[in-house]
Amino acid sequence: MKIMSGNSNLPLARAIAGYLELPLTDAAVRRFADEEIFVEIHENVRGEDVFVVQPTSYPVNDNLMELLICIDALRRASAKRITAVVPYFGYARQDRKPGPRTPISAKLVANLLTEAGADRVLSVDLHAGQIQGFFDIPTDNLFAAPVMAADIQARYGDQSLMVVSPDVGGVVRARALAKRLDNAPLSIVDKRRDKPGQSEVMNIIGDVKGRACILIDDIIDSGGTLCNAAQALMDEGAASVTAYITHGVLSGAAVSRVTNSALKELVITDSIMPTEAAKASDKIRILPIAPLLGEAIRRIADESSVSSLFD
Repeated sequence: MKIMSGNSNLPLARAIAGYLELPLTDAAVRRFADEEIFVEIHENVRGEDVFVVQPTSYPVNDNLMELLICIDALRRASAKRITAVVPYFGYARQDRKPGPRTPISAKLVANLLTEAGADRVLSVDLHAGQIQGFFDIPTDNLFAAPVMAADIQARYGDQSLMVVSPDVGGVVRARALAKRLDNAPLSIVDKRRDKPGQSEVMNIIGDVKGRACILIDDIIDSGGTLCNAAQALMDEGAASVTAYITHGVLSGAAVSRVTNSALKELVITDSIMPTEAAKASDKIRILPIAPLLGEAIRRIADESSVSSLFD
């Protein structure tokens, strides 16, 4: 087994390799003067089970192209099996046609990875579960819920908890977390989205008065939805609002928006390499998921069960 990494999130790749007690594969992923990507693997990978760690976060297209070229280089070097480890799967929000003459970009990316030569895909908290069906190769979708639940129990276990979904679409995810928190009660934020990246909170379904609310979602991008939801919960009498989000995209002014919001704390995983602004914010905390990914990689390599990780 070998672990290889692109440039998207080297710290995460190193942490996964450290968990598995393996060195990162010696490879160069660099650019020519015109920004063309060039990959050169400096060690033998013939007949090896290779895992390429590369979240396709900002800049999405560059990181996706790096991943595709890494896979192609490994295929041409006769690697036995190539697994694309994509903790954050870019383009996942384009999983259906929201209107006429629009693309389903998530399916396109799935096709690109398959055609490049990936034999399987490993991701974390895909935006929509059906994206697994976009691939014609085995796809494992890991859940950050066990890592989050352990952290919530350690920090808020002595408080009266309420798990909150920021929208109706996230209820399944919120219910799964609530089940891990000794069947904590569930609340839903009912909102109307007028345009992408903007939302207006309408009302709160459930009694949150006096409770420590845990907002759970898979992606925070601009942060508008989350900050509006936090304010609405506080207006309804919540004791505190903490958000646990798997993928901290945090584009534009999201960090300052979170810092100035009613949120007590925003907890994100390191599926995407945090920006300097996110690291500097006293309201944002990073939760490592290298052990989760490392254990899943070990089980895939050993041909043992991955799903039992979440039992």
